Amino acid sequence: MNIAVIGCTHAGTAAIKQMAALYPEANITVYERNDNISFLSCGIALHVGGVVKNAEQLFYASPEQLAELGVKTHMRHDVLAVDTDAKQIQVRNLVTGDEFTESYDKLVVTTGSWPIIPQMDGIALENIVLCKNYNHSKEIIEKAKTANRIAVIGAGYIGIELVEAFEQLGKQVTLIDNMERILYKYLDREFTDVTEQALIDKGITIATGQTVTSFKGSEGHVTTVITTAGEYEADLVVLCIGFRPNTELLKGQVDMLPNGAIIVDDYMRTSKADVFAAGDSCAIHYNPTGQNAYIPLATNAVRMGTLVAKNLMKPTVRYLGTQGTSGIKIYDYNIASTGLTETGALAAGMNVKNVTIIDSYRLEFMPTFEQVTLKVVYEADSGRIVGAQVLSKVDLTQSINTLSVCIQNGMTMEELSYVDFFFQPHYNKPWNMLNQAGLQAV
Repeated sequence: MNIAVIGCTHAGTAAIKQMAALYPEANITVYERNDNISFLSCGIALHVGGVVKNAEQLFYASPEQLAELGVKTHMRHDVLAVDTDAKQIQVRNLVTGDEFTESYDKLVVTTGSWPIIPQMDGIALENIVLCKNYNHSKEIIEKAKTANRIAVIGAGYIGIELVEAFEQLGKQVTLIDNMERILYKYLDREFTDVTEQALIDKGITIATGQTVTSFKGSEGHVTTVITTAGEYEADLVVLCIGFRPNTELLKGQVDMLPNGAIIVDDYMRTSKADVFAAGDSCAIHYNPTGQNAYIPLATNAVRMGTLVAKNLMKPTVRYLGTQGTSGIKIYDYNIASTGLTETGALAAGMNVKNVTIIDSYRLEFMPTFEQVTLKVVYEADSGRIVGAQVLSKVDLTQSINTLSVCIQNGMTMEELSYVDFFFQPHYNKPWNMLNQAGLQAV
């Protein structure tokens, strides 16, 4: 059996390792256009800020390790075309320029995503950079050494983490986003107000509710970011606007969402026989709404990649869907979310209510007792939990993993009220805050 894998970051690496273990007799061939694999892009800000000193620590697999598993890895090879009817791929060696065609029995598409690059005046100026892969991280670090004013465009997780890293390096930082609040997709206003203030207190300029329209420069280098609300000086601009799935190879051959994300079933199969897909190139089943959605996360990718291997020969292990669970640390604050925000649920036309708890996370007779803010969003009629957010200077983010399980299993607020959680004065109160949220709802 010949298995061809296109792309080798999170989903690809997970699929390859599992397939090598499950099908030792198979010929597994990987085609990767870059010169490295398995880069943890979520660690770029940590590397930029100097927390991770050695970028090599952000890799968790190598072509040499895959070779030990019997996998043939073609680095710096770009797949130019896929013919899913003939079961063939056309490949170009980016080093030699040679092109060749290979046949496959099973095709695994883990081509990932690529940053959105807006087409506007000045976008080609020097020192306007992307933030996605290893080479980007090296470029950002090198250019930041001589930059004094840095603008980050896009106030999602990556943008926020970079802003903090740049500020800690002593830079003058501006954060620009077209939404009215930072982290708009992940958190409701109760949480973003706190996090915005934390950034402002560090001297970071928050420029939300405005869209970048162009860039100005001098001698080929960027000097100014122009938005619908003003102009901001910058000698380095990092684009963190978002991502699009890399799926042109299969366009018109498999079912996709309008944005190009490949639609897969519960067993990672595309609409074409023997073609599987996983990771940022795919749509996922989003449990809070029951619909397909595009949520590019490394956690989704590794699960989906593993399931490709498990289901390659026959449907065996079903995908349980996702809640888009994620977390971030912003200065002293530990923040996590899962599922829909109240804002997102209302925008989706859902009839929801919420419970918000602001309380000490443990009993007040303890020497310290930091405040925690927990918000749980649920359907008004059924009580089904559809989302939650937590923020505290104490790390209580694991509570969001618990609520992710609740959403995945369709639990209601009434059921949450009486779930068995331990009590110990060092950690919590006799009624766990998750129980409290359920009780307040019912």
